[in-house]
Amino acid sequence: MSVIRNILNSRSSRGGNFFMDLTNIMGFKPKNINFYKKAFTHRSLNKKDEQGNAINFERMEFLGDAMLSAVIASHLFKEVPGGNEGYLTKMRSKIVSRKHLNELGKDLDLIKHIQTNIATEQFGTNIHGNLFEALIGAIYLDRGYRYVKKFIYERVIEPYVDIEQLEGTVISYKGLLIEWCQKEKKEFSYEVYEDTGRD
Repeated sequence: MSVIRNILNSRSSRGGNFFMDLTNIMGFKPKNINFYKKAFTHRSLNKKDEQGNAINFERMEFLGDAMLSAVIASHLFKEVPGGNEGYLTKMRSKIVSRKHLNELGKDLDLIKHIQTNIATEQFGTNIHGNLFEALIGAIYLDRGYRYVKKFIYERVIEPYVDIEQLEGTVISYKGLLIEWCQKEKKEFSYEVYEDTGRD
């Protein structure tokens, strides 16, 4: 029953509510709503176009990830003129960390618009960040780089990017441990467990 309820709720969002929610989230109106519909379509629906290509948000997510990284990299390059490549890379990683993207997507409640035949409670936390990146990809295809930059500045950079605060942020304790062990010439080992959550 929960699966049916989720599907029906998602379908109802495809009308005016979906358009209005997108407008409120982005700060501007979509031109081609089809890009955004695709950005919220999960692979579980197994949709395909006339050429047999999959219709889901994964390619949009890939594009959005690239656009987000590019805008953040450009911002850091301008704002931190003394930062070397390694420093800038670390800072960018902190801004676009999976945890941060998941929080952004969750705060915007993007999951309520997802098209899927899976109950939303079964998704892992990464679904929120995936949808956030897919939305960025849709904005780029629909409105171009200028609007993508505007959206990222308003939703990511202006409210969250504080260089001094980011310098003290740890994004990967495993990476920090490895870096320390290598520096101190210490041996280390760790076990990796599979994450079975859906995304």
